[in-house]
Amino acid sequence: MKIFKRKHELTTEQKRLDVNLWIIALVSMLVYSIYAVIGSNLSSFFKDSSISVWPRLLISAAMEYGIAGLGITLVCLLRRESFASYGLKKENALKAIAGAVISFLPLILFKFVSGQFEGYEPLSVMVTTDLHKAGIISTIIGTLIIGLVWGFFEGFNYAVIAEIVSRRHPSESKFFDWGVLVAAIMGIMFHPIHFDALGIIDFIVTFIALYGMLIIRKRTGNSWGCVFAFIFIWNAF
Repeated sequence: MKIFKRKHELTTEQKRLDVNLWIIALVSMLVYSIYAVIGSNLSSFFKDSSISVWPRLLISAAMEYGIAGLGITLVCLLRRESFASYGLKKENALKAIAGAVISFLPLILFKFVSGQFEGYEPLSVMVTTDLHKAGIISTIIGTLIIGLVWGFFEGFNYAVIAEIVSRRHPSESKFFDWGVLVAAIMGIMFHPIHFDALGIIDFIVTFIALYGMLIIRKRTGNSWGCVFAFIFIWNAF
């Protein structure tokens, strides 16, 4: 029995990684639960053009950051780890970006072929139209906030979660990775799913985009592809 126990005893590093994942999960679920309870009221608030664009943008950004960003930030602060340790570095950045774009090509093509393409609008959220009406300074500052929250942190959030799960459950395969799979499934869960023919195709190409982007991140060791994809592709169509 002692031998059996030792075989299944977690190492200090495994325990540390488990705690990291729990921090990210609990923070994200807490904020998402708040949004689930008052989401309809918040949506009405965000869309109300009679209210100044700034409180709508900042509250919306706070909710988004709470779901995808706050957890990984707390982990990095707690562990005294830099964002660079999770792939935000110069080495292989162009390869990572190119790989991410290629991974999203089936999704982009599907949008065109299925007639869902309504224009290319990077960094477009519910308040973007009103933000553009608020003047050039507001547009610049607001767009930077949108890029930081919905682009940088949302994309990097997937990269960090994939990396932590991969460290916890390592895989030697070049094309399969537990962290990549978990993060890709997470992305699908926050993506509208329809169970008709087009909905199933959309599900498949979206999974290919996320999984491809994240497996490229693993192969290159660089997370800038994830950030690029969420700034210029994911929130643009």
